[in-house]
Amino acid sequence: MVNIWTVCAGDAPPGDLSAFAHQLHARWEAGSNAPYKRRGEDIDSCRCLGAGYLHFTVPDCIYRRHPQTGEYMYASEEALNGPLHPGDALVIQNLQLELQRSLPPSTTVVCPLALGNHVDHQLTRRAADGLGWKLCYYADFPYVQRGVALVEQMESDGWQSQILAISPAGLAAWQASIRAHSSQISTFWSSALEMERAVSQYLESCGGVVLWSKLDR
Repeated sequence: MVNIWTVCAGDAPPGDLSAFAHQLHARWEAGSNAPYKRRGEDIDSCRCLGAGYLHFTVPDCIYRRHPQTGEYMYASEEALNGPLHPGDALVIQNLQLELQRSLPPSTTVVCPLALGNHVDHQLTRRAADGLGWKLCYYADFPYVQRGVALVEQMESDGWQSQILAISPAGLAAWQASIRAHSSQISTFWSSALEMERAVSQYLESCGGVVLWSKLDR
């Protein structure tokens, strides 16, 4: 059984949001409780894939405040795709403990590479890497399109790739699963049709879905 675990699915903290968060809420057309709506989208997406789901309580980066100062740590587009804020150190530590408690040792864990530098992907990878387990990694589509040069460099840096073929039915399910995240479409594409074309082109260029693992040296 495949389960998709969404780490940053928690509610926004009490109090007013940053101007950046308000701006994103307007673009997403997600209403007054965006995390609730997006969890619902995520459930629908997992159903399209025939996968189970689990939502962690870590808030999305745009809602996370510094534990001492209370300031929003990711209040701009630049911060969203920049380095992890030191104020997230305890979040990473707690997430790592939760993963250790929740994952049977025999589980195959597939983790985002964090290509494109989205801070929530970086946070997830940092916690997973700290488990000390052998992991598989996936290139975060569509963020991977910002990091094509990094992908090309990976094999010479001690990474091994495995290409998993995707059937036409699998491609259709993948497209439907992305389409279920209706609030996120406008972040990357002008329409669902453009998204579907982009997914098809990406799959064709890779020959399937690529999983990466570190070679033991």
